[in-house]
Amino acid sequence: MRKLRAWCETPIGPLRITGTAEGIEEVVFVRRSARGSPAVPPELRPAVRQLEEYFRGGRREFTVGLALSGTGFQKTVWSELVKIPYGSTATYGGIAAALGRPGAARAVGGANHRNPVSIIVPCHRVVGAGSDLTGYGGGLWRKRWLLDHERSGALKGRRPAPAGKADRRDGE
Repeated sequence: MRKLRAWCETPIGPLRITGTAEGIEEVVFVRRSARGSPAVPPELRPAVRQLEEYFRGGRREFTVGLALSGTGFQKTVWSELVKIPYGSTATYGGIAAALGRPGAARAVGGANHRNPVSIIVPCHRVVGAGSDLTGYGGGLWRKRWLLDHERSGALKGRRPAPAGKADRRDGE
């Protein structure tokens, strides 16, 4: 199957989107976009459009098809990540507990780190036990920006959670 690539410019740096006709395989921050920004392949246009909408504040969930490669455990963790509501956070321990493996917080962290589709599968919404911002492949400054972006737009009319505080989904 032919690999396709597209780039999406964001306020916190360019994203490279890789996939096939089967679905999106990777969304990662890169130092710069491809020279001349080649045309976006039709199969990747929905992903680029949805990411642009997210960064403009108009999208809270993604509906693009994914074609993820990973272990069974990683895929289970990634499935749990998409359940974390926009503008909210969960802890590694809370996700481990939700999976019925309360002692697996480190393993959850490892799976979170290997998430190939940043933002679409919202690994940035996972924080440490004390609501600490820990680990993010795109850099902690980007994680903080993404969380602030979501909090500022979360459920207009409802007060967003205080910055840096995790929702009580952590099982602690």
